[in-house]
Amino acid sequence: MTVAIPSPPADSAQRPTLRLAAALTALVLVLAGLMWWMVVPHNPFESAPIVGTFLSWGALIGAVSLLRRIPRRRVGAILIAGTVLLGLVAVSAPPRTSNDSARYAWDGIVQKAGISPYSYVPVDETLAELRPGWLFASGATGDAGRPVCAKDLFGTESVAAFGYPSGNPLCTAINRPHVPTIYPPTAEIYFLGVRAAIPDSAGYLPFQLGGLLISVAVTLMLLGALAQRGLPLHLAAVWGWSPFVQLEAVNNAHVDLLGGALILAAGMLLTGGKPLRSGMVFGAAVATKLIPVIAAPALLFRRPARFIAAALATFALLYVPYLAAAGAGVLGFLPGYLKEEGYSQSGGTRFGLAQLLSTGPWPPVLSAAALAVIALTVMRRTRPGNLWEQQTVMIGLTLLIISPNYPWYALMLLPFIVLSRRWEYVAVILALDIIYMLPLKEPFSLPLHQAALFLAAVAVSAGFWWRRRKGLQLAALAGLESPTPVVAAATQ
Repeated sequence: MTVAIPSPPADSAQRPTLRLAAALTALVLVLAGLMWWMVVPHNPFESAPIVGTFLSWGALIGAVSLLRRIPRRRVGAILIAGTVLLGLVAVSAPPRTSNDSARYAWDGIVQKAGISPYSYVPVDETLAELRPGWLFASGATGDAGRPVCAKDLFGTESVAAFGYPSGNPLCTAINRPHVPTIYPPTAEIYFLGVRAAIPDSAGYLPFQLGGLLISVAVTLMLLGALAQRGLPLHLAAVWGWSPFVQLEAVNNAHVDLLGGALILAAGMLLTGGKPLRSGMVFGAAVATKLIPVIAAPALLFRRPARFIAAALATFALLYVPYLAAAGAGVLGFLPGYLKEEGYSQSGGTRFGLAQLLSTGPWPPVLSAAALAVIALTVMRRTRPGNLWEQQTVMIGLTLLIISPNYPWYALMLLPFIVLSRRWEYVAVILALDIIYMLPLKEPFSLPLHQAALFLAAVAVSAGFWWRRRKGLQLAALAGLESPTPVVAAATQ
């Protein structure tokens, strides 16, 4: 006689699923609330961006751990929905920690009028009739005859300047309004594309929405690459739901996002056996902001001559129309920028790790030597099966060594961290966040910044040691499990 075992009630079987969905929804809402707190205008807590960033990374770890328990067929839809939700929160306020997108908008407006963005500086009154009210306003003269502006005139930082040639006080949301644009052709084409179909009176939102769309596109690319390698799809949430992406790529709308997306596309094309197309896309990436060139060493493992030729040709062709209009002016503010940011000299936080070892003119020299060794090592080791790992090493160590003041440069790093699962390199992003967002002044800022870089270097070194140790253990186990030649011969 068989005894029938009653099946559990349907509602009790659904309870774990409902609890999981509720917990995941709660964490996503926590991420959304923290993002709102980070970007909301007039927040009296000055350190909200950096404090919210660290709190959000903690919440993200919990959200990703829950997302891994979701059935694989549903992960993609949930991930994209969360990315869009967080992005909509990020675009609900003006840029919080950077006003770079004000320059993007001005360059797009100028190009829409048929004028080269390299020909005139923003304070030049030749283009006064193109100035929208959300970017420019009349200023006042303060003490010692200096121009002054209201603090929250544009929703972001107000920059006081003198108009040229009148010398009248002027307020603008554009940083460095007395110098020409620094951005290369791919970026300028993007600026024109975003502004072409909208009125000049539209403010920051168009570029923020553009950042959201590109960030979603990168999420989709990551989902495809993870699926191709048979890796868990929920890992893409480290990109799509991260506070770093939502703040820098969406709210601040940095064009570095476009360069990072193009580098990722170039890598995917190369692993797919298309070096010519990959080179073309990489050339466009370098023509977005030049710094993507640091990704080149890991992309030279397949027909390097064809790849390099395609990249150089694309880069040159993108410059042709701008060269025709502005000549040598296409260099813009680049030479002055490198000097201003300290890359042509010692001091500051630049080359911060090398400054722990030496002083005087040596930090740039030591850093350049270290980067050369890293680049050569990456070129020698990269294969189709380890491209993402080597790209993480190349970009991550470069950013750690040169230690730029701007964390959004790492938008080209995070996708490769996701694909390689080298999570220790997130410490590099956090160190750059600390350098940029922690409001400290001398003599406290430099030691703290160097400590952040040192801790990031320790994290990266610990990750390398752990993987090396794990690899040696697996190799030893494999050796023990395989029969020795003598035993193998005796069993035949």
